[in-house]
Amino acid sequence: MAGMKRSKEGKVVTRRGVIAAFAATTLFPAPAVWAQSTATEGTRRNVSSFRVAKWQDHFDTLKNGVILSDTQSKVLQYWSEDESVYRMYPTSVPLTEDLTRLGYTTVTRKVEGPSWRPTPAMKERNPAWPDYVGPGPENPLGTHALYLSWQYYRIHGTNDTRKIGRRSSNGCIGLYNEQIAELFELATVGTQVKLI
Repeated sequence: MAGMKRSKEGKVVTRRGVIAAFAATTLFPAPAVWAQSTATEGTRRNVSSFRVAKWQDHFDTLKNGVILSDTQSKVLQYWSEDESVYRMYPTSVPLTEDLTRLGYTTVTRKVEGPSWRPTPAMKERNPAWPDYVGPGPENPLGTHALYLSWQYYRIHGTNDTRKIGRRSSNGCIGLYNEQIAELFELATVGTQVKLI
């Protein structure tokens, strides 16, 4: 057959096989694979199976952009009003079903360097929590927060990256700080939000 040769060992070598082998070594060089396997031995990973949704299944319009947060697959999706920007981010979600609020809301305020106060219910569950934490590395809201029309609910960053991909919040949706900073720039006051 055209394009086929035999190696010294007598194996058939095809152009497609050469290209596939080259692509595999380019995309996954051996040292990177070895380093990854030894570095992650015994490490527990945050595993999620993202379900990609269509905005049309949840919103009538993209006016002001839309955010869809799936609390089951622990993923947040964003679409801009003109549909030129689409982003998907892994999230942390509320610890329990009773802390999870589902439905429609909107972004009512954006705060860079937010401060944090536990809600009365949180303080009741854990009286040892401080009454106030200012902006900085100890702040549970991370570097940026999108305040929602529901009292006490936010989409915010986190300084504890172990929380992403897990049920770990007291009601809010958490993102890595780098990703909430990006979403913060994309979203506006008035962005539509739905938690499912």
